[in-house]
Amino acid sequence: MRLTRCGHACVRLEQDGVVIVIDPGTYSDARALDGAHAVLVTHEHVDHFHEPVLRAAAEARPGLRFWANRSVADQLGGLGGGRVTVVGDGDAFDIEGIGVQAHGELHAVVHPDLPQVTNVGFLVGEGDAAVFHPGDAFTVPASPVGTLLLPVHGPWSKTGEVIDYAREIKPRSALSIHDGGLSESGNALADHMLEACLRDVGADYQRVAAEAGIELT
Repeated sequence: MRLTRCGHACVRLEQDGVVIVIDPGTYSDARALDGAHAVLVTHEHVDHFHEPVLRAAAEARPGLRFWANRSVADQLGGLGGGRVTVVGDGDAFDIEGIGVQAHGELHAVVHPDLPQVTNVGFLVGEGDAAVFHPGDAFTVPASPVGTLLLPVHGPWSKTGEVIDYAREIKPRSALSIHDGGLSESGNALADHMLEACLRDVGADYQRVAAEAGIELT
């Protein structure tokens, strides 16, 4: 499987000619959806879900399908043809031969005064090859995770919590996502701490630059 960073929380996964895009939001590269077969959306916040772009992509590519929780699916109403599937914690489905599991229910708490929206993470693939995108949550899947897409920064987290989360999952590798709110020096500081602390559990942490790709083995 090949992974390409498409800005902030958005990634493109490609395997055997099948292209799956997760969380194309307002900070994402618009080209992320080029040639995509499926789009997975973890939750409704605009840095993960940009409705006009998804509707335009659906119109341009009639075979494009979407999987998301109920709140996102409702906003994509009207696409027709069974193109939008509602999924929740514990659901499993198949995209052109690639297995996907849904894990989690709620976005991490930002502040008690702010609404806590629903959030579902996606585990794509199986075993050591499985890639997990948690969205904005610290969900621990019941199944093993080979590569964890680690949200390194957000208004709902601190670095110590990010470290503890990755240590609990114990992936073979962790790749940075959700870093659009950090400066270059902020990213460098986060990278230094994560790389050092995750080494203790045998996880290889690395940052993948925007628009760069990496082969997952």
